[in-house]
Amino acid sequence: MITLQKHSSHLIAVLTAVALAGCVKSDQANQTADSTARNLTLAPTESTAAIKDVPAPATEPAKVAPEKKTAQPATKPPARPKPAAPTTLTAASGTRVPLAVSESISTRQAKAGDAFTATVAQDVKDAAGHVVIPAGSAAQGTIVAAEPAPNPNSSGQLTLDVKSVSVRGTSYAVDATVESMDTVMKGRGVTKADAAKVGGGAIAGALVGKLLGKNAKGAVIGGAVGAAAGAAAARASRDIDIILPKGAAITLKLTKPLTVKRTA
Repeated sequence: MITLQKHSSHLIAVLTAVALAGCVKSDQANQTADSTARNLTLAPTESTAAIKDVPAPATEPAKVAPEKKTAQPATKPPARPKPAAPTTLTAASGTRVPLAVSESISTRQAKAGDAFTATVAQDVKDAAGHVVIPAGSAAQGTIVAAEPAPNPNSSGQLTLDVKSVSVRGTSYAVDATVESMDTVMKGRGVTKADAAKVGGGAIAGALVGKLLGKNAKGAVIGGAVGAAAGAAAARASRDIDIILPKGAAITLKLTKPLTVKRTA
């Protein structure tokens, strides 16, 4: 009897454990089923990959083609404006102006106050090389003094004063001095005054010879001696002219700056 009770108790315990295990399995199965149902409900109907738990391949974003840069033309730096050309040109004080006299000037005919002209022989430039007075420009002046030399041992005087110069059609006053002139000296031929000197000497010699010689022969000899003396006196006292031939050089030196208009 006691043995039967033990077996019965043991059997009851086993059956109880089996029942509990069955309940546990049933609960787990229900939980799994519920979880699967929820997953099926939440998953999108179009996505079969999610149902199979296989991750969908990641789609790479479309590559954007790099923009082609349009070649820009090289920009040149803006050109610097050219400085305005000067409207005037100036020859500094001390500048030398070479001239050529237009007509011959001689102390035999010329007198103080007479006008004369000359031509600029070479371009006259400023310090920058600009032509202030072009070659060929006309210069105007006045004869200040014209005196021949009274004898070969003396010097005469020929003084000129340049008053203005015409540049590109405009006349400009000039302050300058004549530094040099290519003059020549030329003795005059026998003039009436010279002949009178010779004749006077001959007459005086003849008178002296006649008085001393008391005959015609003495008068002739005296006349010849007197004529020779008169000729010598004429030669010693004849005038020597100062001549500036046509085209001869005159060097002018500016004593003040000369400013002229510049043409375009």
